[in-house]
Amino acid sequence: GLRVLLAEDGRDNQRLITLHLRRAGAEVAIVPNGAEAVAALTTGGVLRTPSPFDVLVCDMQMPEMDGYTAARTLRALGLSLPIVALTAHAMSGDRERCLAAGGDDYVTKPIDRAALIDVVARLGMRGARAA
Repeated sequence: GLRVLLAEDGRDNQRLITLHLRRAGAEVAIVPNGAEAVAALTTGGVLRTPSPFDVLVCDMQMPEMDGYTAARTLRALGLSLPIVALTAHAMSGDRERCLAAGGDDYVTKPIDRAALIDVVARLGMRGARAA
């Protein structure tokens, strides 16, 4: 029953991640970039209250506005909603870079279904309680 906002530019990843999350019982809304994620969580540059989502799952490498910029922008506005960073990078320091930008945790691509669901459920429940 968690409400997930997925910011992901790749159609195949959109379909795969949405399939996994919906099968686990989540409602999923999709936006193709960070700018639209910010727009979905704000009205007139102010955070929407209460939040229409319990967790943001955000690809960190997107056109127009990447996930790093989106996470920093939302955190600067005071967003407390959990952010799960998605990255194809699993090199030393990438996790820290995602967390430093405002992510609460991260999941690497290719997507591990169990890891994705675990992180989204854990963080999403915290977001649902805060809303």
